[in-house]
Amino acid sequence: MKAVAERPTLGMVAFDLGAESGRAVLGRFDGRRLTVEEVHRFPNEPVQAAGHLYWDFLRLFAEMKRGLGAARRAHGAALGAIGVDAWGVDFALFTADGELVANPYHYRDPHTKGMMERAFSILPARELFQITGIQMMPINTLFQLLALKTANSPLLRAASTLLMMPSAFSYLLSGEPVDEFTAVSTSQLYNSRAGCWASPILNAFDLPERLFPTVRRPGTVVGALRQEHAHELGMEPTPVVLPAGHDTACAVAAVPASPSSPGRTRAYISSGTWSLVGVERQQPITTEKAFAANLSNEGGVFGTFRLLKNVMGLWLLQQCQRQWQREGFDATYSELTRMASGARGRQCFIDPDDESFLRPTNVVESIQRFCRQTGQRVPEDRAEIVRTILKSLALKYRWVIEQIQEVTGSFVDRIHVVGGGARNELLCQLTADVTGRPVIAGPVEATAVGNLLMQAKALGEITTLEELRSVVRESFATTLYEPGRTADWEDTYQYFQNRILNWSGSERETASPL
Repeated sequence: MKAVAERPTLGMVAFDLGAESGRAVLGRFDGRRLTVEEVHRFPNEPVQAAGHLYWDFLRLFAEMKRGLGAARRAHGAALGAIGVDAWGVDFALFTADGELVANPYHYRDPHTKGMMERAFSILPARELFQITGIQMMPINTLFQLLALKTANSPLLRAASTLLMMPSAFSYLLSGEPVDEFTAVSTSQLYNSRAGCWASPILNAFDLPERLFPTVRRPGTVVGALRQEHAHELGMEPTPVVLPAGHDTACAVAAVPASPSSPGRTRAYISSGTWSLVGVERQQPITTEKAFAANLSNEGGVFGTFRLLKNVMGLWLLQQCQRQWQREGFDATYSELTRMASGARGRQCFIDPDDESFLRPTNVVESIQRFCRQTGQRVPEDRAEIVRTILKSLALKYRWVIEQIQEVTGSFVDRIHVVGGGARNELLCQLTADVTGRPVIAGPVEATAVGNLLMQAKALGEITTLEELRSVVRESFATTLYEPGRTADWEDTYQYFQNRILNWSGSERETASPL
């Protein structure tokens, strides 16, 4: 890192776009410490129209410009860089003239139903995994494109360039139509080991290569703010950086971990709408064990890979909150969690990743139905439902961590929880108790922090991952949760494994309501 005295404080703007909201975060870096200030927040609500679910793409960009103006005013000086991170798998299509073809589909749109099975009839799942190292999920970019081809969609015929969601916004800012490694690694169309789009997959599915642009590594300057935006906002032509386009890659970059000793590793849980549970590796792992565990090898920063599993996260709680709001009960997430802390009675559990929770019309009813069909007591009040979600997440985290240990041969000795879930004291303590491992929670703002510090890397202020993480440790406090009463969870965990996770769709079809 450069010494503090060498230059004035560097101001940067991170746009962090999540599945529930987006925000503009102003970062100030003095060479040793980073401070962050949220200057603009806006909702990210999908739009249901004409039988499909879309992202409101251009409204989000308009909000980003408002955020950029707010950051410029708050900093009071020229900004040094701008960077965008967002969720994975989704994409926007552009014409040869650079125009947006249509609003991008939301990954929960039902047009991908049945596409995984169709894809496996063209190219077996094992071969897809061997090439891409990516977890099989119906929301993946490959299956979304196959849905468009199957429907003979005119969108593909009109498109000249496909940009993953963070790169699509970076393109609107800079005018440079390039994609970014961590984001494209989630697509199941990219060979991360070889560092190129996977031609065998593109050929097998008859996907035109014109769609797939140059891919840049995280932490690179891609261009400068378009003149039209700079003029509109009264700004200089500020560098636009590709930080780590995928929000989880940014969050993992900001995990304040020190290097582990041989044979041991530290897991992370990037906890938000989704829970990304994994470890950092130097190379993808595409063994039979990794395939059987349906793990994912997603791109990281500084040449790393994130071996992980996507687990449905606090989206379940978010959807319950919205359902209760519609029913006239308005409570914050912290209030719901406090209610759950005092809930007692017989335990019940769900598999957060059961297909019934991917596109539910009413999550509360889906949770109750799952418990009924699995022969459990049905949670009735709100506190019980919230506690069911949080306990089930902690149990699923342990299950994933044990799978990762089996695949890597390394023992996970502690867990770092970053993102919004780091605020949830009950979930963090349950995770420590259920896994029997210390949990270090924080920073909550890990995604924005990783985004900002990768911008600093692009500007030459940071040169190594350890330097970046030393800034995180110097700048942000964490909370330690020690495991307690772990032995009390053993029978519960065995029940969760044997009964909840092994509950089959055929059983569900024939189960009689209680």
